[in-house]
Amino acid sequence: MDTTDNDEQQMIPAQQGRALVKRSNETAIASATAQAKAAIEARYTMALHRPRDMDEVRTRFLKECARPSVADVAVYNKPIGKGVKGPSIRLAEIAMRCLTNVLSDTATLYDDDDKRIVRVIATDLESNVTYTKDVTITKVVERSSVPEGEQPISVRTNSQGRKTYTVKGTDDDILNKEGALVSKALRTLVLRLFPGDILDEGLGVVYATKANTNATDPDAAKRKLVDAFARLGVSALALKEYLGHELAQSTPGEIGELREVWATLNDGEATWNEMLAHHRAQGTGGIVDPVTGEVAPALASERPTGFAGKVKAAAAADKKKTAPSTPDVVDTDAIKGPDGE
Repeated sequence: MDTTDNDEQQMIPAQQGRALVKRSNETAIASATAQAKAAIEARYTMALHRPRDMDEVRTRFLKECARPSVADVAVYNKPIGKGVKGPSIRLAEIAMRCLTNVLSDTATLYDDDDKRIVRVIATDLESNVTYTKDVTITKVVERSSVPEGEQPISVRTNSQGRKTYTVKGTDDDILNKEGALVSKALRTLVLRLFPGDILDEGLGVVYATKANTNATDPDAAKRKLVDAFARLGVSALALKEYLGHELAQSTPGEIGELREVWATLNDGEATWNEMLAHHRAQGTGGIVDPVTGEVAPALASERPTGFAGKVKAAAAADKKKTAPSTPDVVDTDAIKGPDGE
């Protein structure tokens, strides 16, 4: 009888402890839920009390686009086909600030040793319109070499004929990768909320600002651009290789093109090697292999060099596409890049 009483007395504190832990967890969950609810309600309340004025949104956005420092990073040029241009992540962030009353958020849906799935959310608090996108972050990165003794997950040959190793990413690698992918997803969602006509007008101001800056002081524009590329690890020699001539011979159109390349690299849309391979393919009339990324060039005797060579290559391409009765006309302004558009 005494033994039974002792067992029951020992069980009572344990049960009480479990009950206390359960109540503590429930209290923490309820507190977090109440805080989240209060924050959301406060945002909607502020949006109702301070609605946006679309004329003011347009004025602020165009003013931002007219700043040379913004125009430099406002457009990316991704190496796909003949090049895919669009508003950069930085411009989307500016658009969100000018639009006001927009809520952006992220939530981790799944996480294990191999991947992480994050939901990106953008909500217009005035119209109560919400867009979401799920982003999958694989926890691997590519390296040009691996430490001795470490076994890579896979190996491939890049466009330069060198081996590239896939290895497990560090915490910093995964954090940087997640940040880049989340930013790209948020850009897509925010631009769906932002009025398209104001965005198009702003892009027109961006191109005009870049053209004016390049024409006013081209030497200063070149120096600033070289310094910006250097911060990304791209040397002046690499830029000369990209252009096919000395930087001093660069035209305003080529400076504008390099700015778009910089914005593409800065946003993480592509690597320098990818941009260089794509540029070579466009300049030589070759193509980029979709698997290896290697360029299949034209014959050496047919390869155009420098900007004039690109004009001739474009003229030859236009000649093939037009009817025999159509005179051969080369739109050199279109070839120069965004500054001549």
